[in-house]
Amino acid sequence: MPAPRRRALAAVVATAALALGGALTTAPLAQAEPAPAFGTPEHQAHDAQNIADAYGRITGPGGQLRNPAYLPALVQQSTIITVRQLVAQAANPLRPALTPGMAVPGWNIGNPLRVGWERTRGRMRDVAFTNRFGALLRGTVYAPRRGARDPYTGARLRAPYPGVVITTGSVQGSENMYRWLAQDLAERGYVVLTYDVQGQGRSETLPHTTGTALPFCDLFGQPEGQESDGTQETTPCPGVPFQQLSNFTTGTVDAMDFFVSRPGAPYANPRSAEADVDRVNPYWRLWDRSPDPRPATPGRTTRLAIAGHSMGARAVSYVQGYDERVAAVVALDKLSGPDADGALGGQGVKPRVPALALQAEYGFTVAPSFLAGDSIQPTPSPDGPDPMRERRTGYDAWRTAGVDAMLVVGRATTHLDYTDVPLVLPASRYGQALSSVYTQAWLDRYLKHDRRDRRLLRPRMRYLEPTGHGRWTPVTLRRPALLSTYYCSAYGFRSGPRQGRVRTDGDWAGLGGCPR
Repeated sequence: MPAPRRRALAAVVATAALALGGALTTAPLAQAEPAPAFGTPEHQAHDAQNIADAYGRITGPGGQLRNPAYLPALVQQSTIITVRQLVAQAANPLRPALTPGMAVPGWNIGNPLRVGWERTRGRMRDVAFTNRFGALLRGTVYAPRRGARDPYTGARLRAPYPGVVITTGSVQGSENMYRWLAQDLAERGYVVLTYDVQGQGRSETLPHTTGTALPFCDLFGQPEGQESDGTQETTPCPGVPFQQLSNFTTGTVDAMDFFVSRPGAPYANPRSAEADVDRVNPYWRLWDRSPDPRPATPGRTTRLAIAGHSMGARAVSYVQGYDERVAAVVALDKLSGPDADGALGGQGVKPRVPALALQAEYGFTVAPSFLAGDSIQPTPSPDGPDPMRERRTGYDAWRTAGVDAMLVVGRATTHLDYTDVPLVLPASRYGQALSSVYTQAWLDRYLKHDRRDRRLLRPRMRYLEPTGHGRWTPVTLRRPALLSTYYCSAYGFRSGPRQGRVRTDGDWAGLGGCPR
């Protein structure tokens, strides 16, 4: 990037930072208590503090504006990543990615403080493969370093490892926004694939339905797929528009197909004429493909989990029901059950495997609690927050089906907590850290058989947070202070030596208003 453009980017970033910093202040989170009675002055003060805390990642202690390493790293990495993406696109002119991620500097950067992870804490490789419609998808595979030790316990990590496939959110979510979770899992003994669905991030926008090098679709044909499994296309041009559930369900399945590929069974790469693609997962040797003799769900013996955010969470809620390779699922706002409706509804979802639901109080915008009827967009709630709101999206359906589930609603969290976006969008200070810790423990339970209940239920947890210049700093997370004071968190899972009893609590934070 030329120097004038670099200086202009720095000026924009600094201006946004000063504007946000002057508008909001965030105090450290204290020990949480149930919210005061709705409509009282005490509730209004509580609500105002909660709204301020929803910007904690930007303005809180150690946040983006208060870490002197953040802005220089953001500017530097924006330059590097933008140039790298333009070079890759120039090498594939017939595979255009017409997305904001390719046009807006910094869109695909993720957390710039994570730079250098691959030199000291793990390894990562860029990959490219085509989906079933011939569109070129780009992604990254992460794995532990050779001879690595678990950074939390010091135990030696030994291959082969379980696998995880992460599907991004919609509205132009890109895979680097989820690098935090992929790297956190990889350095603890997982092989992880992140990727951009068709039409987002670095992935191609149009399909190649004729198998030629040129993008093409029959605009007079019939849309493919079916509504019951979330694969119904909205137009005869597969994958267009990008903002449709089918991009994320078919993307998840195709990404799993690529993840399990190996030299003896390479990925098919449909309609990939003249595209530079990978035939196999570059870390295929590191993934444990042996059948699990003790699966949590009978018949689900593949050591593979799927995770997704937003529309990706809705997609993985569907896919776990019909893809027999899935052993566990993690839904980042929100787990979708068959009774859920609205933008993230789950009509036709079949709860099959243990599900971790990590859900937020707020959507893309932060609003007072009298607009708390829906967490994705402000909706009137004249009686204040409904404690059962988050349980109803999917957790209750899983428990009704007798399937293990946990719901964690973070205090002051937003829909953006689960992405790494620089400066301008709200997110709580520790929601992402809390989500990472619970994801690690949930997947360890069902993919590594670490069935110690205290991994999930302990009140204090440690997280290693990137702080810049190649440093990761320990942070102590206190669960009682980090769970929502408005919406019930809950859990119900099999426990004991033979998993013969069920531990359950429908109102983990003791808010009232939720059956326990």
